[in-house]
Amino acid sequence: MNYLSVENLTKSFGIRVLFNDITFGIEKGQKVAFIAKNGTGKSTFLNILAGKEGYDSGNVVFRKGIKVGILDQMPNFNESSSISEVLFDAESDQIKAILAYEKAIANPDDNEKMQIAFEQMDLLNAWDYEIRIKQVLGQLNIHDLNQNVGELSGGQKKRIALAQVLIDEPDFIILDEPTNHLDIEMIEWLEGYLTKENMTILMVTHDRYFLERVCNEIIELDDETLYKYKGNYSYYLEKKQEREEVFEANVDKAKNLFRKELEWMRRQPKARGTKAKSREDAFYKTKEVAHQRKDNSKVSMEVNMSRLGSKILEIHHAQKAFDDLKILDDFNYVFKKRERVGIVGKNGVGKTTFLDIVLGKQQLDSGRIEHGETVVFGYYTQKGMNFKDDKKVIETIKDIAEVIPLAKGKSLTAAQLLEKFLFPKHMHYNQVGKLSGGEKRRLYLLTILITNPNFLILDEPTNDLDILTLNVLEDFLVDFQGCLIIVTHDRYFMDKLVDHLFVFEGEGKVKDFLGNYNDYRLNYKGKEVKEKAAKKEVKEVKEEAKPDQSKTKLSYKEKLEFEQLEKDLETLEVKKEELASLLNNNISDHEELMKTTKELGDVTTELDKKTDRWLTLSEFA
Repeated sequence: MNYLSVENLTKSFGIRVLFNDITFGIEKGQKVAFIAKNGTGKSTFLNILAGKEGYDSGNVVFRKGIKVGILDQMPNFNESSSISEVLFDAESDQIKAILAYEKAIANPDDNEKMQIAFEQMDLLNAWDYEIRIKQVLGQLNIHDLNQNVGELSGGQKKRIALAQVLIDEPDFIILDEPTNHLDIEMIEWLEGYLTKENMTILMVTHDRYFLERVCNEIIELDDETLYKYKGNYSYYLEKKQEREEVFEANVDKAKNLFRKELEWMRRQPKARGTKAKSREDAFYKTKEVAHQRKDNSKVSMEVNMSRLGSKILEIHHAQKAFDDLKILDDFNYVFKKRERVGIVGKNGVGKTTFLDIVLGKQQLDSGRIEHGETVVFGYYTQKGMNFKDDKKVIETIKDIAEVIPLAKGKSLTAAQLLEKFLFPKHMHYNQVGKLSGGEKRRLYLLTILITNPNFLILDEPTNDLDILTLNVLEDFLVDFQGCLIIVTHDRYFMDKLVDHLFVFEGEGKVKDFLGNYNDYRLNYKGKEVKEKAAKKEVKEVKEEAKPDQSKTKLSYKEKLEFEQLEKDLETLEVKKEELASLLNNNISDHEELMKTTKELGDVTTELDKKTDRWLTLSEFA
């Protein structure tokens, strides 16, 4: 069943063509990723699908009657609304029933209202809807629904917008950078949620693990043309390379043929017969193929690096807290040359505060931090990009330096360096405000690298960068001879670059873990399974619950609980059988195996707990 049809779509801005005559469709159940370089029209394309922007020609048609949910890259809410007002559509009968039910539970003595609320929940089948709402809000760390939206950060607003889309449960979801501003645990939960749910999705994301695990088709916009790949990210990389090799081979073949045919054209007289005329037509077609050029320009990074001395960065007995929130509790570490550290932990545990302490932007409560005399920090942070929109691109670079020294005694002018960073000459005098989000990030990265740092601190550097730029940035950082600290939700980026992790566990505890993020998650999940097994072994056998002799029947509230338990037990039994069946099918992916095993354990524990409660209540039912 077709959910979206895009036919012969063309969009341009003046002489600049974003895409030309592109056609594709999305069927029910497909999970499609849209990939393109920064500045080539990803956001414009999504805005067209959302009806927020027009196009030159073509058609965009959604299947009649389906509900479409859209997650914008920068959500726009009424600042005076509360979170609950933003999240819940007051016109939804299910939402009305859930809100009435929550009020009734808060006032259990009003049996009449409780009965009406219970019947409405049953009538509208709102129980599963309530469970899904609580699951989504809990996983996205949204708890205070009365908080005003105007008080939230950009990242919090993005999570509210994501929750709004998931709770609404649309038939077709369009997601623009859904993993931005989520911590890694949230991203892993979202992966699982989108994978298992029967959803139809079109997304733009730079998160390559997310692409690998969620998507089953990728469409790529390259040189104004759309290419389709029926598979995940790994399959896309393989087939893209094959396509480019075939393209190059065809162009080379056409060039050879073109040279021969050109000689023939020059030898022949102007008057030709029919046979010669057909050969002449073929010549012009060959010429067109032979003169095709593919834009293979890549970001080039050859910046110089200041020499590091023997003393780099030392942290001794560091203590830092904000009221009751401990950030560091007696933390010690001495950085060595080529140190490559990733920082992980839930939102709000102090990762960014730690970076500010390292840079001297915040002071320790006690302890000391010592910087080596030769250390030159380069700090990339989400808050640091504060360009003036009316300033020209080249002026932004010239404010730092007119001539930039490179490695091996070379140097470049500001204009030459911009071209190496994929800012062609016609963009140099554009205003910064006209750049795409990814182009601004790339310009900001350039302003940091040209200061020749030998200690790079990158706080969420991957947000809004296209995959091409990320690949080149990774290659640059692999060869970077200085020290590196990375805070990022991009697991692929972190796995490729870091040797060990500072794991912020909360309450000021920071664990130094040897290995990358994938190693850490495997270790963490393995420990979880062992701890649960150990608790089960040492758990004392509970005495059988003795019924209260004075009790003869269930209260009204217990009766409702008993009826709900019967439904929950049936659901949990089905879920347990599904998970057991998955494990019996010999899952080959280790991470998926660990995830399924954990989920089965959680379901079994919940089933046992609810069965015990059901047995207790059944004595009086």
